[in-house]
Amino acid sequence: QVRLVEHGGGLVQAGGSLGLVCEDSERAFSAYAVAWFRQAPGEEREFVAAISWRGGFRYYADSVKGRFTISRDNTMNLVYLQMSNLKPEDTAVYYCAAVRTSNYNWGPSSVGSYDNWGQGTQVTVSS
Repeated sequence: QVRLVEHGGGLVQAGGSLGLVCEDSERAFSAYAVAWFRQAPGEEREFVAAISWRGGFRYYADSVKGRFTISRDNTMNLVYLQMSNLKPEDTAVYYCAAVRTSNYNWGPSSVGSYDNWGQGTQVTVSS
């Protein structure tokens, strides 16, 4: 079982960059596919990016493709989300999610594909 904690949220100006980190305090991350989702006030939780258990497959929402990069370091039990060229519409609470799977198409963009969630971290992009 994993225990997920997100780090790195904050306030940034439009056009700026910010990095998020998802940490597994149980150090079991290497067997899990991991994703980032986000939720703005009054909106549904939406998919941002996902990475397979060994990092060989990465998936992105169209809205962040070319601006966000997901990566992982299984030796450190960390998953990263590097965000650049941020826009006000990127403002949301960002959540890390994980599911234990070695499949490469586990339904990466679906909320229901994940059974482990962090508490979230706020990202605010000012215009």
